Formats: sequence, C-alpha cells, structure tokens
Amino acid sequence: MDVLYASKYHGLEENYWWFIGRRDIIIHLIMKARKDIEILEVGCSGGPLMLSLKRHGFVNVNGIDISKEAIDLCKNKGLNEVLVSDAENTGLKNQLFDLIIASDILEHLRDDEKALIEWHRILKPHGKLLIFVPAFNFLWSKHDEVNHHFRRYSSFRLKKILSKACFEIERISYWNFLLFIPTSIIRLSQRLLFNNSKKNGDQLFQVNTFINKFLEIMIKFENRLLSAGINFPFGVSLFVLAKKV
Repeated sequence: MDVLYASKYHGLEENYWWFIGRRDIIIHLIMKARKDIEILEVGCSGGPLMLSLKRHGFVNVNGIDISKEAIDLCKNKGLNEVLVSDAENTGLKNQLFDLIIASDILEHLRDDEKALIEWHRILKPHGKLLIFVPAFNFLWSKHDEVNHHFRRYSSFRLKKILSKACFEIERISYWNFLLFIPTSIIRLSQRLLFNNSKKNGDQLFQVNTFINKFLEIMIKFENRLLSAGINFPFGVSLFVLAKKV
C-alpha cells in the first residue's frame, strides 16, 4: 500500500461507510461465540475492529500487522496485545487461537496458500477462520493497484485454497451485493476511459458526508439480511467462515 494512501486509510477507518459496514457484519457473524475465546486479527491496522470486538464483550483480542505505524496507532488507543508480524510467517506458537479474522488481507499476500497453512497452524483444533476478500477479477481497478493487491477472488478459488489448507467451509457469501452492479459499471467504464492513467486509485475516499451516511445505511441493511441467513450470489467482496480440520 502506498504511504500516502496508507495515511488516508488509517485516517478514515473509524467513519468511512465501508469500514463501518465490514465491522458491523463481522460482529454479527461471531456474536454467538463465547466472549472469552482467544481472537487474533491478522492485519489489524489501526485497531478499529479490535476496539469494536472489545466493546461487544470479547475480552481476549489480539492483533498483528506488518506495519509498525499501524501497531503504534493500536498502542496509542490502549490496545497492547498487538505485534509487528508477517501474516505468512507469524512466528507465533502452535494452536493459540479459537478464531482468526483476516479482513481484506489475503489479496495482499503473494503466497495466499502459505498464509492459510500458517493460520491453520496457530489455530486451536476446530478453531474458526473468518476471511473477507475482494471479489471477481473483472472488477480489477487502479484501486487494487494502489493497494498492492495480487488478485481478487471467486468463491470457487477461495473454497479450493481453503480446502487445500485443511479448512472446512461453514458459510460463504458475497458481500456488498447492493452496490455490485453500479460498481461493475463504474469500474469497467474506468478501465476503458483511464486505462493508462493513475486516476481513480484513491476512489475509496471520494464521497461526501451525506453519501457516506446513505451508503452506511445501505450496507447495514444488507448486513441484516446476511444476519438472517441469506447468502448473496455475487457482490463486490466475498467472505467465508471456515473451521480447522
């Protein structure tokens, strides 16, 4: 991730609709878990999800991130169970965690299968893994390039690599379903119009306060449908809840 972009990213994690929506659905997906389970967030960034988990009663919340700046931000917020560490080679002991959350991390890793094997190693027997990734390669844009993504995912590919790493799928669904069609139109148009331009790489941040609130309401409505057990056949992102076997 570019340095300037990373600075914007950390500055908007608390209030940008997409981050709010992702934290919201993560909480809904794990709320039935015991509050004393050991949780690790891989790629914890500045710690907003860790803080949200603690506010919802989870007491053993840990985080790792490859960025020292991100870890320093966490510590400034009173999050001390954090560590600078590589997602593909954490250096942590075997079988430490009941749940690992990796939201929009896997696409940043050159060897995603190696990372899954590593996360399997540090999970306890029958531990759970919750992953979010960007969906569909045809949605590739300058935004992915600025974020240093290696790929986007289909449900087929994600299920395949999880199976190879000895995970059993418990639930898989696309996310950000309601914005899939407009996002597809915008990104395909940008590819035609700005193919050789660096414009639109920071499109994540180009919304005003009113639109940001409207999109937050929309994504939270979608999250309620997911919480009711509805899975979506397509979306801008994809999530999976899997169990170590």
